[in-house]
Amino acid sequence: MTRVGNRTIRIGTRGSKLALAQTGTIAAKLEEAGQDVEVVTVSTPGDRSSAPIAEIGVGVFTSALREALLNGDVDVAVHSYKDLPTAAEPGIVLAAVPSRADPRDALIARDGLTLGELPPGSVVGTGSPRRMAQLRALGLGLEVVPIRGNIDTRIGKVTSGELDAVVLARAGLARVGRLDEITETLDPIQMLPAPAQGALAVETRVDDVDTEHLLRSIVEDEATRVAVAAERAMLAALEAGCSAPVGALADVVEDLDSDGAVVERLSLRGVAAAGIEGDSVEILRASAIAEKHDADGLGRAVAAELLDLGAGALPGTGRTSR
Repeated sequence: MTRVGNRTIRIGTRGSKLALAQTGTIAAKLEEAGQDVEVVTVSTPGDRSSAPIAEIGVGVFTSALREALLNGDVDVAVHSYKDLPTAAEPGIVLAAVPSRADPRDALIARDGLTLGELPPGSVVGTGSPRRMAQLRALGLGLEVVPIRGNIDTRIGKVTSGELDAVVLARAGLARVGRLDEITETLDPIQMLPAPAQGALAVETRVDDVDTEHLLRSIVEDEATRVAVAAERAMLAALEAGCSAPVGALADVVEDLDSDGAVVERLSLRGVAAAGIEGDSVEILRASAIAEKHDADGLGRAVAAELLDLGAGALPGTGRTSR
């Protein structure tokens, strides 16, 4: 692979341990292809606030990176895909979606306990309304509380005895080398992950065609791109931001066509929490399958089914009625 001119590609990232680890995987791929790279740390409003994400808004971890990209301070921005607003950003292109890490959620609990082994009344921390809703809906009698902070801070609340357990993204724990602390990886039947969880989004400027082509040729994974596109299309159709209690998981699966030949199609499962009153939560579920090229239509179809089931007044969304 040829270099992009003689210049060094500047990759913008948040400064957290997780963000730097994620960006490091992209930088390594470019360096392996013979490209000079420089990692540039950008401070974001989300990093400077301790308020809940639902209060400070969608895009708090991405706006400063995108601004640095548009201003020419960096050439590439690497995001946790689930942090990106669903609306497109003028002047910016999604150049590549790398192969996705394990999208499932993971439990880190005291004494090596699994979710089902935690006694009723155990205090479980998470920063996600989606996780809170699904945990409460399991009916295990757990006290689910909101928390903020990086991975080390959250795990520290368990080791210090402040919490009995925390739920985090398995992908993030893998990227910072803390998989051995997981006491249970949660099955998506119990806990459907956030749309795009485990995936990265690598952006560049629309007019920087050379960098876009370079990233796509080295970093892109088509199966991840179409799966995440379906999940985020569902999220967008529900008018739900990343702080809403919505989960989605798409997979490229083998199916049979009308002639009995094996073909690849796209399968999507979605959940939305409704009727949240204290610990009483109703979880609405929908699923569908479609051709790989129709990720957007698949996401909208599953969202439409959820809306028909009653997901028209989701907390944290722009919808107030059906």
